[in-house]
Amino acid sequence: MTRPHSFAIWLTGLPASGKSSIAAALRPQLERLKLSVEVLESDAVRRVLTPMPTYSSAERDLFYRALAFMGARLVSHGVTVIFDATASKRLYRDFARSLIPQFIEVAVECPLGLAMQRDYKGTYQRGQRGEASTVPGLQDPYEASLNPEVRIDTTQLSATEAARTLMEAVNEKFKEDSTH
Repeated sequence: MTRPHSFAIWLTGLPASGKSSIAAALRPQLERLKLSVEVLESDAVRRVLTPMPTYSSAERDLFYRALAFMGARLVSHGVTVIFDATASKRLYRDFARSLIPQFIEVAVECPLGLAMQRDYKGTYQRGQRGEASTVPGLQDPYEASLNPEVRIDTTQLSATEAARTLMEAVNEKFKEDSTH
């Protein structure tokens, strides 16, 4: 199989759906393939780009454009990127796909009620108390992926199993791509 030296995987889903756990399980598996891997975790990047975030629509639009651009630059320099980011609008993920030829969108699926139970950061609680007004899935819509390369149901798969599934998808995608 001819695998490109770098590519991007965007893990998208509701807050607390399991994206970060999957990214943490996936990274070492990719590194075992001798790939240089960077996880662009939205909360960490947001602390730099918008240290006092408002989560307004305009701020989110700018943030996700910048995140996609950073990822594209890393991929162009040989780094495999895992985006660990809700990206509540499809256009955010579509923009990243337009910048990165080797792109895999992963829909991390989890019912809202379970995501709210798993929410160790308190995002949904802040939304319910009125301290946050733009929580995806709660006050703001989350636009689910229409045609992701992979769907991961975190009610059925552990992070380790999800990472294994993603590795299979990576191998399959790039095996297909090498035949064209």
